[in-house]
Amino acid sequence: MSKNKVLIAGGGIGGLTAAACLLQRGIDVEVYEQADVLGEVGAGIQVSANASRVYRHIGVLDALVETGSRPEAYRFRLFDSGEVLQTIPLGDAYTRRHGVPYVSVHRADLHRLLVERVRALKPDAIHLGKEVVRFEEQGGGVTLYFADGGQAEGAVLLGADGIKSAIREQIVGAAPVTYTGDASWRVVVSADDVDEAHRLRTVDIWVGPGKHAVTYPMRGDSLINLVGCVEHDQWDEESWVASRPWEELNADFQGWHPAIGALIAAADRDHCYRWAMNNRPPVANWTAGAATLLGDAAHPTLPYMAQGAAMAVEDAAVFARALASAGTDHQALLLYQRNRIERTTRIVNESSANRRLFHLNSTDELRQEFAKRDMNSERSAWLFSYDPVSVDML
Repeated sequence: MSKNKVLIAGGGIGGLTAAACLLQRGIDVEVYEQADVLGEVGAGIQVSANASRVYRHIGVLDALVETGSRPEAYRFRLFDSGEVLQTIPLGDAYTRRHGVPYVSVHRADLHRLLVERVRALKPDAIHLGKEVVRFEEQGGGVTLYFADGGQAEGAVLLGADGIKSAIREQIVGAAPVTYTGDASWRVVVSADDVDEAHRLRTVDIWVGPGKHAVTYPMRGDSLINLVGCVEHDQWDEESWVASRPWEELNADFQGWHPAIGALIAAADRDHCYRWAMNNRPPVANWTAGAATLLGDAAHPTLPYMAQGAAMAVEDAAVFARALASAGTDHQALLLYQRNRIERTTRIVNESSANRRLFHLNSTDELRQEFAKRDMNSERSAWLFSYDPVSVDML
């Protein structure tokens, strides 16, 4: 690097993972987060092998396993009967195959571990209450400007500030937003509030006409995460904290398997959240001079492969490797982008395609389409096998 500091806009999972990867390589970092208090909204997150390898690399995987859950299998099931259409073995079999575990974890727990790791590497790296508004390139580096009138200077800027990124808008321009037709529910349920028969210790994708649901355990199986994606003609709310009446959630999943009914019945009726699933098209370039993007700021994706956070984590590892190896900062950013754009575009497109697959009109169609696939072989061959810490750089 031509200068000695990377500025990171955004203190979420992607930004903090990038900070840890960079600091471990001896590259100085400052993280600027607009929130006044560190934390992570949302509920659960699935950590597959491609992300677990990065967490092992930065020294948080053991703690992640301890605080999370290790589901026994990843199953695709019919919405009403629970018939299993496809299974991906998890647990010990997954670890033997991929060398690292598959973990389901509460987002807040993962975020806490990342904060602790970054602060262990550099105690004053994270700055709160810093809303980024724009950047300028000058003097061979970059200056970042904040809403409070402050500014920061560094060699490189990494925009990890999410789907509504101010850095993205400056690099890419105002991106069109398209409502997918889905609104997504999320609730977290205590396993103690659910009959033993419905305390699922697997990742289950429940597929059905016009909607699907995802369930999995967290925090040592003490919590169960439920996400339900339902087709609605119109919806304009994209906030993760938009609460809706429990009765609407219950009505959306009438006639579904008793396991789904049991989770909905056990949900806290004051904490049922629903938000719009909006889509942005992939872009061919997310780098400009000394600035580039990471995670949802670069390649926002629908959560229909559970790979949104994993892509940001992969980005973080490849970004750090590029900065440590390339000749100039700009060459490093282009190297990073070149090694990420094809893979992330594939995941964005396949995630979008899964919406059609999961919402087919009848159980017969669902059986027929899943019978054509081998999800375990497909995902093991190219998705789970990817190692961002050691993959050859092109």
